[in-house]
Amino acid sequence: MRFSDFPFLRYLPFLLLGVFLSKTGWIIPWQWPLILLLALMFSYGFLALKSKSPTLLSGLGYLQMLVLGFFCSLLHLQSSPDWSKSPVEKEYIAEVQNYDLIKPNSFENLLEIKFVKSDSQWLSASGKVLIYHQSNTMLEPGELIWIQNPPEEIPAAINPYEFDYRGYLAKKDIRYRQFIGNGFRRIDSSSGNSLRFWMAHWRQKMSTMLRETIPGERAQQIALALLLGQKQQLDRDTKKAYSEAGVMHVLAVSGLHVGILVGVLLLLIKPLRLSKRAKKGYLIGVLLIIWAYAMLTGMAPSVIRASVMFSLLTLGQLRERKPSIFNILAFSAILMIVFNPDVIFEVGFQLSYTAVAGIVLIQPLIARLWIPSNLVLEYLWQLAAVSIAAQLATFPLSVFYFHTFPTWFLLANMLVIPLTFVIMQLGIPLMILGWIPALGKILGFVLGLLLELEIWILDGFKLLPWTAIDFLSISIYSMLLIWAFLLLWAAWDSFSKKVIIRLALILIVAWGGINFWKELHRPSRQAVFYATDSAWFVDFWENQKLRSWNYQVKDESLDFIIKPNRIQNQWAVLPEPLIGFQSAASQIYFPEVDLEVLADQNLFFGPLLHKGKLQKWENGVWQDENSRDSLKVQGAAFRIIF
Repeated sequence: MRFSDFPFLRYLPFLLLGVFLSKTGWIIPWQWPLILLLALMFSYGFLALKSKSPTLLSGLGYLQMLVLGFFCSLLHLQSSPDWSKSPVEKEYIAEVQNYDLIKPNSFENLLEIKFVKSDSQWLSASGKVLIYHQSNTMLEPGELIWIQNPPEEIPAAINPYEFDYRGYLAKKDIRYRQFIGNGFRRIDSSSGNSLRFWMAHWRQKMSTMLRETIPGERAQQIALALLLGQKQQLDRDTKKAYSEAGVMHVLAVSGLHVGILVGVLLLLIKPLRLSKRAKKGYLIGVLLIIWAYAMLTGMAPSVIRASVMFSLLTLGQLRERKPSIFNILAFSAILMIVFNPDVIFEVGFQLSYTAVAGIVLIQPLIARLWIPSNLVLEYLWQLAAVSIAAQLATFPLSVFYFHTFPTWFLLANMLVIPLTFVIMQLGIPLMILGWIPALGKILGFVLGLLLELEIWILDGFKLLPWTAIDFLSISIYSMLLIWAFLLLWAAWDSFSKKVIIRLALILIVAWGGINFWKELHRPSRQAVFYATDSAWFVDFWENQKLRSWNYQVKDESLDFIIKPNRIQNQWAVLPEPLIGFQSAASQIYFPEVDLEVLADQNLFFGPLLHKGKLQKWENGVWQDENSRDSLKVQGAAFRIIF
């Protein structure tokens, strides 16, 4: 196996580098890299006819991919809505994007702004608003509604390492949210005619049919997620059960689901002796079904990746060739990045491609460690090898984003994946034949029983000890080290073992040096002041001991506001309460740290403020502040390093 045999895999890193370079702050018109890209393409074509130097042509190819990544990212950024030029300050007209999502006290939906009111005229505008309404008539995709009050901007995360909900939505061009109650008017109740809206209507009809044929609310929720990719309706307990068991991936429509669909379709023609022309026509039909299913499920990154991969495999059958899985994987990634460069920052994209890469590279190495003689044992071992390989590749990302590791993932996957395979085998016929009343009820009943069995299995994992290891953290350097070692393992039989061992030693030394430097600069004593709208929280870290005081921060908010900073600093200890004395109606004195606070005003003062370096959490980093006599903890978090 030679790296040169995988052209798309060779070009992918340069495309990624171009995207990353565009995020460094270079503000130039997107036309400039386009002109450079066209010039490079012309040069490549000219030299391909004249020159026989593969090195020169390869270099030009890599440079083209770098410029292409830079251009696509810059174009995507500059074509996104500029909210500063058309702020929504008054009434606006918007188009409904989805069907309503039921919330405890309202309905959630997404609007795309079409016009905003400015003085006495309507101006064309763009952008999206997350709304909550209480209308008796549910909204449908494609409807135009008129809202008379302006929305509010989604607030930024103000506490250290808190989940950046504003940034998460901004990547989807959602900058505003609004509770509109019944304060809107439909001005065009006709549904949209675009293909996307048409597929949304079909998805809704399919969802209604599945709910009518499958008994049990939780079973219905899981069926919608498994078959249609609709995870929004999953309740918190169901999500937690799948997450803690380490099988959340089965709820994301991906290669497992698309593969089962393609497998069923190809199995149907296996016994038939079709002519070459008839077989090609059938395979083209399979391609159309793959992409119809992808659109039906919402075109998530994992679905697109799986659809591109199985489309290329199907095209390979059309040409009676088997394309390289590495080229397929890289080509699908290149397509997605070209159309949406910001997709590389989505967790789903990262987990999806990392899992498949791990399975392709590591699974064969694990599988060959044991060759069972029994067919049943061989199937179970192959399934275990796939689960272990995917987990080895993805657990650094899981720990980085979610700070937890499912200890029973292997057993859970061994039980849930085969069961999910059977559920999908019944679910696909139900989606096709469920409209026939009697047959739909029978298939739905059997499918409901299987889904209840899966729920029972997952609920059983909650009873096991040490379901998950929490409070984990990992640095980017440690992630890269783990992936590097996995790559070295995969390359063990193809390259010089001396070179691999030397590279491994260099990586360990570099990683150790970086961690040693970080430990030297890690504050041994610090006080962190967390803020919410009308409450505050203090953490005081000293001598490996954590002491805290909570003033009116709700318990359900602690995991989102306080826990991320504790995980980042590796404060994996139970906090002790700070000793405080209330000297007046709202004045509290903490003698251990020599600090006073006017609790109802979020105002701190005392000698502690002058004993160390004061920093403010701003734009995702700690930034130095001037020393002050008092500290107002509102709208921002602060810390003092001693």
